[in-house]
Amino acid sequence: MTNRRNFLRTTAAFAAGAMAFPIAACGESKSKKVIGLQLYTVRDKISADQEATLEKLSRIGYNSLEAAGYNMNDRTFYGMEPKAFANHVRGLGMPLHSSHTVYELDNADVVCEDAAKAGVEYIIYPYLPDNLRTNLDDYRATAEKFNRMGEIAQKHGLKFGYHNHAFEFEEMDGEIPMDLLIGQTDPKLVTFELDLYWISRGGCDAVDYFKKYPGRFELWHVKDMVTSDDQFFAPVGRGRIDFERIFAEKETAGMKYFFVEQDSFRELDPFESVEISLNYLKEAKFV
Repeated sequence: MTNRRNFLRTTAAFAAGAMAFPIAACGESKSKKVIGLQLYTVRDKISADQEATLEKLSRIGYNSLEAAGYNMNDRTFYGMEPKAFANHVRGLGMPLHSSHTVYELDNADVVCEDAAKAGVEYIIYPYLPDNLRTNLDDYRATAEKFNRMGEIAQKHGLKFGYHNHAFEFEEMDGEIPMDLLIGQTDPKLVTFELDLYWISRGGCDAVDYFKKYPGRFELWHVKDMVTSDDQFFAPVGRGRIDFERIFAEKETAGMKYFFVEQDSFRELDPFESVEISLNYLKEAKFV
């Protein structure tokens, strides 16, 4: 998890010398289904060769993206001006719909301004650091902060959201922190990006949450878990999570977009894994 936090905070700027593909040639969707990818999944590939990675994801067939590479120091997405990056990936047939960024209230206006320039619809707070979740009062303060962040995002034409891990589902003083976060945030200001792997890892059920809090989960991370006891990450459709049951409740959840994500790999190359995930979702009648 440290690597993820460091990546989100310190993503380096990348050179942006390559010319974008013409929209007329590559802008058409390769699938009637909108199937997104969280770019954190291929962070190492992007570090090695950003342009080749984006082009390969386009050829594989993804037609929606969620960023994890906004740099507050130079106010770029993957080393490019916000609008330039958004236009570039749109030209590859992969519109940028959402962005993960670790930020706080003191720089929320800047972050949201740049996200709006990139044309995203959602700005997502991706991880709650250890020092902000030592007790339930921390979570109450976070819920209040999220409401304020939601107001700022709304001012810029965005929707603010929070992405969970497993710790939010671990009981604390007789309460489940995730319930507190959902219950004490304004649905008009704050949505949630439910990570289907992490809620399962936390011992809870996505469908139960959809029914308990209908309409609160506008974004999903579609991520699978191996069947072995180590609960490692798996390509979508190759693990234990019952996606058909979950997608049957997408309207209850209020889902607008979903993004494939895989945090780590052991046997398959990331490109192989994300292609397996995409093909599974393209063929699945329930998506």
